[in-house]
Amino acid sequence: MKHRIVVLGAGYTGAVAAGRLARRLRREDVSLTLVDAEPDFVERVRLHQLAAGQDLTPRPFAEMFAGTGVELKLARVTGVDVDRRTVTVTGADGDGDGDGDGDGDEELPYDTLVHALGSSWDTHGVSGAAEHAHDISGRAGALRLRERLAGLEAGQRVVVVGGGLTGLEAATEIAETRPELDVALAARGGLGDWLSPRGRAHVRKVFGRLGITAHEHTAVTGVEAGRVTTADGTDLPAEVTIWTTGFAAHPIAKATALEVTDTGRIVVDPTMRSVSHPDVYAVGDSAMAMGPGDKPLRMSCASGVPMAWQAADAIAARLTGVKLPTTEPRYFNQCISLGRKEGLIQYVTADDRAIGAALTGRFAAFYKELVCKGAAWGVANPTFGLPTRRRPVTEPQPGQTQAAPASA
Repeated sequence: MKHRIVVLGAGYTGAVAAGRLARRLRREDVSLTLVDAEPDFVERVRLHQLAAGQDLTPRPFAEMFAGTGVELKLARVTGVDVDRRTVTVTGADGDGDGDGDGDGDEELPYDTLVHALGSSWDTHGVSGAAEHAHDISGRAGALRLRERLAGLEAGQRVVVVGGGLTGLEAATEIAETRPELDVALAARGGLGDWLSPRGRAHVRKVFGRLGITAHEHTAVTGVEAGRVTTADGTDLPAEVTIWTTGFAAHPIAKATALEVTDTGRIVVDPTMRSVSHPDVYAVGDSAMAMGPGDKPLRMSCASGVPMAWQAADAIAARLTGVKLPTTEPRYFNQCISLGRKEGLIQYVTADDRAIGAALTGRFAAFYKELVCKGAAWGVANPTFGLPTRRRPVTEPQPGQTQAAPASA
């Protein structure tokens, strides 16, 4: 009987983990199932471009994983039972066209589970945000925002709430694409206050050139149709409000017996293995993993892909009885697009603190574009460049309990 590996979620981390596992393990020993509700890979780091009216290159999973041995299951995950080792999905689409006309609920048994369901937007309970603001954390939200922005007339106001990476990218992309709109950004802190002085200065320069109004040290406490309200009682007019204040982990993990944080992220060891259930691994935004300086890795593609590499290699090593790899994820830079013509590459320490060095301007925009293309290429070519030797599975056999998690 084959060892059953089920990967939940085919974003950057889930798709990379599935492809890497396919390269390291023999098809006669394992079955690999990748579950996602979308038929195409979603380039999440480009969703601000999609919202601004640009078209993205389609990347169908059926083409990406053709010939790899990865079985695609187009369905939505509705439950995980870590005691019975089963996953419940709905809308399973047997014909592979992604139209959701499958047979309804289905139960998938697993021997090893990789939880990569990611995250969605986090309104932090702000009044009216869920009802009146737009999000760009997923393709559906980005497309709704795209349609709304397309209907705006010259001079109408767009307010981006949140001064992090996503907020900066959304505000600059929209302002560059639609210069006739009045774009503003509300940041709880200073504009780019986590960046180096050179990085902050460049962001301000680009904001000035694009005509973006920055409301700094401004906490938004309410959203209504046509306006947002700040903590000091000021109303900012907004025909469209875009919410980019952070991400919330997928809620399914919190409903299981897995050990999770108070925000619902699965607590994992350095190999991305659940500290409470050794047959479960978590990667990307679903996981609470520690990085350099004993600091939690932030929710990002830069964190998630190395986590996926580590999880896949650890699973393969444990199943084939070879030495367990342990490589601590670290950061090198933060890549920020500021429209199509400008960018910022902020170099950082291993634990993600900005240093003085930064690239700016067109070269930085070109660099960021290469990073985005490289990430998508890595997902579309999941088995390229890895060792061709696939080792036989030695333990554990299906139905047997794995050993306790290895210590760091």
